[in-house]
Amino acid sequence: MLPSSFSHLNIRTASNKDIASIKKLVFGVLEEFDLLPDPETTDADLNDIEGNYLRRGGLFEVIEDHDGRLVGTVGVFPVDSTTCELRKMYFAPEIRGSGLGKFILQRVIDRAKEWGFARMVLETSSKLPAAKRLYEGFGFQTFVADHPSPRSDQSYWLNLID
Repeated sequence: MLPSSFSHLNIRTASNKDIASIKKLVFGVLEEFDLLPDPETTDADLNDIEGNYLRRGGLFEVIEDHDGRLVGTVGVFPVDSTTCELRKMYFAPEIRGSGLGKFILQRVIDRAKEWGFARMVLETSSKLPAAKRLYEGFGFQTFVADHPSPRSDQSYWLNLID
């Protein structure tokens, strides 16, 4: 349930019917920050939301405004039985800075804990300083990833066990 300050927004589970809208938002945000979309490798997971996220035991949610326009995305991808990866957390410019990122991140961390994951990892770019501040504010720690995606130059992990 969204706090009243976000009552004009709706969060729902994505489906493959949302792929075109998801790609439009994600690729648009990437290009805004001079990051290259990579539909063949790094972003190939967006070609089958249901198969790559939902049927694997993860989640992919979209955030819509009151007109049904997609303004945000977030995914949790199971890496193995103890680790999940935060993926594709992107917001349209008009909702950034509203505190929604904190709400969404806490929401997916809580879900990952409920599902029994011990650790959450993520990759990001130094071109996204607000994202870096958000993750570090939640206690994410940097680490060196074995195979980071080409546009990522920072990797973080968070212990989910209290």
